Formats: sequence, C-alpha cells, structure tokens
Amino acid sequence: MNTAVLMKPARFVRPLASAGMFAGRLCLAALFLAGALQKAFAPEVVEHLLAAQGYAPALIWPALILSAFGAACLIMGLWLAPIALVLALYSIATSVFHFIPDDPVQMSIFLKNWAIAGGLVMLSAHEVLSAPE
Repeated sequence: MNTAVLMKPARFVRPLASAGMFAGRLCLAALFLAGALQKAFAPEVVEHLLAAQGYAPALIWPALILSAFGAACLIMGLWLAPIALVLALYSIATSVFHFIPDDPVQMSIFLKNWAIAGGLVMLSAHEVLSAPE
C-alpha cells in the first residue's frame, strides 16, 4: 500500500486547518484581552497582587500593554512567531503568582498558565515551520 497517498490530506482539510488555527488564535487572544481589560478596569486587584509579592504596582501598565498588544497581534495574525513566544514567556513568568501548593484553585491556574504557554510555543513553531524558506 502506498502510504504517501494516505498521508496527503483531502482537499477540504487545508481550509479546515486554517480555520482551526484562526479559532485557536482567537481563543488565546481572548485570554490576553480579558486580562488587559481586567487590568484596565480593576487595576487595584493586580496592583495588590504585585505589591504582595514585592513587585512595583506600576508593573501593571506594561503587563496591560503587552496583553492588549499580544491579543491584537494574535487576532490579526501579525508577527505570530515572536509574539507567541513573548506571550508564552509572560504566561510562565506570571504563573509564579499562582504557585501556592496548599491552594488547589491557584495550582490549577498555575498549570493552566503552563498549558497556555505550551500552546503558544506550538503556534510559534508552526509559524516558523510553515514560513517559506
């Protein structure tokens, strides 16, 4: 049996894959957009969290800008490889705030941040691998 024929996707698979990639980017963007909106409309929550960890509360503003800009880039498909990597690093860095082993809810958020980072790394790798040489 010719396995090359089995490996070649049907004609309709490419548009579905493209739609899936866009839907995935929208889902990731929604997380970062929601984070930006939360920081914009209730900054005191994040400022308190930052201060409690010994960080300057003013760090909320660069985080808001990164979240909003990253969400916009994911939605529009701009600079996906580098933006996805930066957002992955941001997700890993912010997971530190949720590493509270005695609190199962916070540990769930911690793990979800790492899962989001994994999806963003996959997006970045996909963009690099699918770019023309």
